[in-house]
Amino acid sequence: MIERPEYIKRVVKAFRSHPVVAILGPRQCGKTTLSHLYIESKGFKGQAHFFDLEDPADIATLKNPKTALEPIKGLVVLDEVQRIPDLFPVIRVLADRYSPDLR
Repeated sequence: MIERPEYIKRVVKAFRSHPVVAILGPRQCGKTTLSHLYIESKGFKGQAHFFDLEDPADIATLKNPKTALEPIKGLVVLDEVQRIPDLFPVIRVLADRYSPDLR
């Protein structure tokens, strides 16, 4: 696996001032890998909640997104979030209410 320490530093810095951080880039450039590296680097492994929005089971879990996401504490990763644009308003509401320390 390719190490990405500079990108991890950017994610850490972004979380210092924002409760929601997006990792953007073209397909297959390492966005999902970077999110997993961030989880490992911050010691969140086993505590982070990862949803792959190309996985039918995860899509079904988020059919009622506020109900599914509201009780979750800590880091939530929504991989391929652009596939369900209706999630964005819910993410904003929840992020504004609960801004956990993800640094």
